[in-house]
Amino acid sequence: MNRILKDGFNLLRKTTPLRIWNAFQVLTSYYLAKSTGKAIHWGMPLSMSFEPTTSCNLRCPECPSGLRSFSRPIGMLEPAFFQTLINQVSSRLSYLVFYFQGEPYLNKNFLDMVKYASQKGIYTATSTNAHYLDSDTAKKTIESGLDRLIISIDGTTQEVYEQYRIGGKLEKVIEGTKQILRWKKELKSQTPHVIFQFLVVKPNEHQIQEVLALAEEIGVDEVALKTAQIYDYENGSPLIPSLDKYSRYRKLPNGTWQIKAKIDNQCWRMWQGCVITWDGSVVPCCFDKDANHSLGKVSSQFSFTEIWKSNSYKSFRQSILTNRSQVEICKNCTEGTKVWAEA
Repeated sequence: MNRILKDGFNLLRKTTPLRIWNAFQVLTSYYLAKSTGKAIHWGMPLSMSFEPTTSCNLRCPECPSGLRSFSRPIGMLEPAFFQTLINQVSSRLSYLVFYFQGEPYLNKNFLDMVKYASQKGIYTATSTNAHYLDSDTAKKTIESGLDRLIISIDGTTQEVYEQYRIGGKLEKVIEGTKQILRWKKELKSQTPHVIFQFLVVKPNEHQIQEVLALAEEIGVDEVALKTAQIYDYENGSPLIPSLDKYSRYRKLPNGTWQIKAKIDNQCWRMWQGCVITWDGSVVPCCFDKDANHSLGKVSSQFSFTEIWKSNSYKSFRQSILTNRSQVEICKNCTEGTKVWAEA
């Protein structure tokens, strides 16, 4: 069976009548909201992202973790807090991403939390720079039940790789990937579905075919060619690729740059999911890396459900329907920014 279809089937087999009903509620309310211009919302999140940590071992130039530039508190997600929150949402939640900022494997309890969510029947995914995937950690990753593992590999030679993944070692990425695939085979596991994510920037755009060949050689399931978000794009950046297909931006006749995508007064993300920071802030979108639009903080006083259904959240969704181009985190938003290819 096609490996992409296997992954899709794995996601589908985790559905339950309640999760299907929840998806129907969310989808129906989203289209009603779009058609009426009113922030109607039913149901609970279909997907959520949890932040295992804000810490990272690399210094990537377009990442707050890499730049050590957060204006919010930094720290590690605690297992007890995670379990409490998951217990509130697991019956309706279909998809859980263990990633927002930072390197997940730096949290020593990361795989225990993955296992807890997996035991609840939730599809689990994470994204890593793969520098901590030694044999023991790779084995534990397979045993945790993780469904999808995205591995960042932004070059096929060390010279190119380190231009974006500053401080990283390509050999560690490749060896870590091999460890995952070895233990997956030895434990006769169908998961995780392993993806090479290649962030296309000008320094590495000539290696696209090479990363596809490398993925096939190693045995990776998919390659995702991802376009790069540039924070200060207006005056250009040496990271913006020359290949137009992989650029989120276009150059204007006056020499400045603009986002290609049109910012419409709608956003599926605001209806179907959210992000939870390591310390419990509920953030509407992964573009809000500093949690400037936090809509509440899960605590002993406030449950996630209270925040999700609060007037503050309703007002934020209404602002998306009314004038999304004026919402700060939406100004550099580009949806549909991956090109998928089976290895």
